[in-house]
Amino acid sequence: MIFLGSRIRGNDESRVFQGALKSTTRSMATLALIAAMFGAASNVFAQGQYQPLNDNADGQYQIDPDHSQVFFTLGHVGIAPFTGRFNKISGHYTIDSKHPGKNKAEISISVDSIDTNLALRNEHLLSKEFFDAKNYPEITFTSTSFVPNKQGGGNLHGLMSFHGVTRPEVFHVEKVGAGEVAYLPKPWGGYLSGFVATTTIKRSDFGLMAYLPQGLSNDVHITVNIEGIRAKP
Repeated sequence: MIFLGSRIRGNDESRVFQGALKSTTRSMATLALIAAMFGAASNVFAQGQYQPLNDNADGQYQIDPDHSQVFFTLGHVGIAPFTGRFNKISGHYTIDSKHPGKNKAEISISVDSIDTNLALRNEHLLSKEFFDAKNYPEITFTSTSFVPNKQGGGNLHGLMSFHGVTRPEVFHVEKVGAGEVAYLPKPWGGYLSGFVATTTIKRSDFGLMAYLPQGLSNDVHITVNIEGIRAKP
């Protein structure tokens, strides 16, 4: 028998074979255990289709930075839309379904967390020609009022600040889900709520004039996916 390029005979061959057999048996046992674990987990969730939780979302929440995202989309050279993201978001929000006028949110985004899937482009966007991140490191939004709709969402009015400019903007907010999610470990589990907020701004309003009008569109569509952990009911 040839094993790993060496000749092995007699008892040596038997020992090698037995060792290989034991190793194979252990590997098969491990695979069986993994399959059983995934099978058990799937049985927990196999009782119905995926759907948002629909419990009461009232309370004060801290934004979960690991499960929230900020995306921006703008036109590129008149050919196609281009989408990037910011990877660092923090903040808090309050929901009061009985008094929706008290709903409020404060969000902060680190400009240097911009991610366009190309390091060279990221550096360009952080430069003085665009965001000038050294002088203006944050994008913030602080709500001033909320106008609800019948679907649990509404229009969130507030002040957006970046690149040295502060001006009013309005986000359309849609409720996604709310409820207890006990099977997620800390810091992600607990009583959660989620929303999607969208708006379209003109970057020229904030002094970002590079490559206007044809290289990059003036209109920038923003989508904020928010998942929050309830701090107080």
